[in-house]
Amino acid sequence: MTRLTRAVAATALACSLALTAGVATATAADAPAPGARAAAAHPARPAALPAPTGPHAVGSTVLPLVDRSRTDPWVPTADGRALMVTLHYPAARSGGSPAPYATREEARLLAEQLGPGVSGDVLARTRTHSRTDARPAPGRHPLVVLSPGFSVSRWTLTSLAEDLASRGYVVASVDHAYESFGISLPGGRTLTCVACEALDEDGVHGSVVTTTRAADVRYVLDRLVGPRSVWRHADAIDARRIGMAGHSIGGASAATAMAADRRIDAGINMDGAFWEELPAEGLRGRPFLMLGTHDETHLPGGADTSWGRTWSALDGWKRWITLAGSDHFSFSDGPVLSRHFGLPEPELSADRAVALTRTYVSAFFDRHLRGLPRPVLDGPSAANPEAHFQNP
Repeated sequence: MTRLTRAVAATALACSLALTAGVATATAADAPAPGARAAAAHPARPAALPAPTGPHAVGSTVLPLVDRSRTDPWVPTADGRALMVTLHYPAARSGGSPAPYATREEARLLAEQLGPGVSGDVLARTRTHSRTDARPAPGRHPLVVLSPGFSVSRWTLTSLAEDLASRGYVVASVDHAYESFGISLPGGRTLTCVACEALDEDGVHGSVVTTTRAADVRYVLDRLVGPRSVWRHADAIDARRIGMAGHSIGGASAATAMAADRRIDAGINMDGAFWEELPAEGLRGRPFLMLGTHDETHLPGGADTSWGRTWSALDGWKRWITLAGSDHFSFSDGPVLSRHFGLPEPELSADRAVALTRTYVSAFFDRHLRGLPRPVLDGPSAANPEAHFQNP
């Protein structure tokens, strides 16, 4: 995985928090990144995610799914395509126990990649702001699907998921089988990252990931908003208003999923290279946001040329916003975890990274799934000087 991480970073197509692992395990001869700190001794207390900013309490439930109509591309002998989905949703202000962040095994496997300063046990106990199986708040709410970066799990987007839920969205965060360092299934089984080796050593193209994830999302939507939903509170979802966002290759998958499934009304790519070209008809007029780093990778004309090609192919409302001082994992829980465990940090602080990601993601979905005016999307603002609007 170290070789994959370095190769991806070198070509500015990093796929996930695995980039952090490459920094944390670099040799002493490597120059530290701006603002980097040496890895601290294991903190005894767990980190706490930033509190959600919306008016609703947040409920959480986990749904294990298996699509037996498909062969898993990474392990063809598997019994279908396994998916783990965490739903965050607006909740009534009563009931439920605190929702866990990750299983101990999932956290242990990621901690091994992040360096000796990270304790898997402490990582697993990261404090969330949602309650397990709490009663949903009244009403019908737009649905947002979240897809994580390559090699990490759905729970690395928990801060964003909880914030969206507190603002009135049902959020389905999806773990894709064999594409994470560790995904815990019911019964104690853990899936590891078979796809990591396939991309690193076998030369499999990233489009296999995005196409597979698009099919995963189609299945998740079928099971959530189709007949005989797997969630007993499915009437809380407004199936006429669906969005998708993802980090890294999960963001690229949002565009691929939109092209394949007309039910998805709006999409966001957070700092991911696009591995597939959009069809000739683009996204049929549907809105799309590209939210990325303000550097040689994702500025217009940058190393990731897929952003310029995709921008030209987008045929609906669109924005290309870059955040000064951010790095690849600023759009996930990465900044909070890096700060807590003493891992290298970019110039943009953890608090600002979380606030900016929440601001622009929620504003986009408010505008395009709810029809609410959100002037923050119209251009630069004094309140957010880090955000730069690109118009190539």
